[in-house]
Formats: sequence, C-alpha cells, structure tokens
Amino acid sequence: MPKFNRSFELTIADVELIETALQKRKKDLSLRRLSLLSNADAGGDDATELQGLNAALGDIHDLLGRLHNQKIFYRPDAVSNAPYVSG
Repeated sequence: MPKFNRSFELTIADVELIETALQKRKKDLSLRRLSLLSNADAGGDDATELQGLNAALGDIHDLLGRLHNQKIFYRPDAVSNAPYVSG
C-alpha cells in the first residue's frame, strides 16, 4: 500500500499561486451560486446543485483559512524601536 507524502517543498510563490487559484475558483462558484439563487426565486429547482456549490465553497474557504493560519507574520528587525502599526 502506498504511503502519503507528508512533506512538501513549496516556495512562497507556489503558495501564492495556489491561493490565487483558490480565490478565483471561490469567486466563480459564488457567482454561480448567486445565479442559482436568483433562478430559485423565479421558480427554478436547482437544490442539488446549490448544495454541491455550498459544500465546495465551504471546502475552499476552510482550505484558504488553513493556508492563512500556517503563515508566519513577522516584523522586520530594522524597525524594532518604532511603534508597531498594523494594517
């Protein structure tokens, strides 16, 4: 039985590309979901597809959150005496 690879060698650019692709996919699915919701108001019956879209959007949202939580944000040492201003 094959084993899963538990270590990945991704660069920051690779992770950024993955995040950008996931955000675009999430946007496309959200627009499709809005379209289905507007059709549902007009009497369309797309409940199964809507459930699938909701599940896919939730999965992508969770994955983007996990990627964000693995990032390490730091303050450069050059300005350690300066007050910290976020945002």
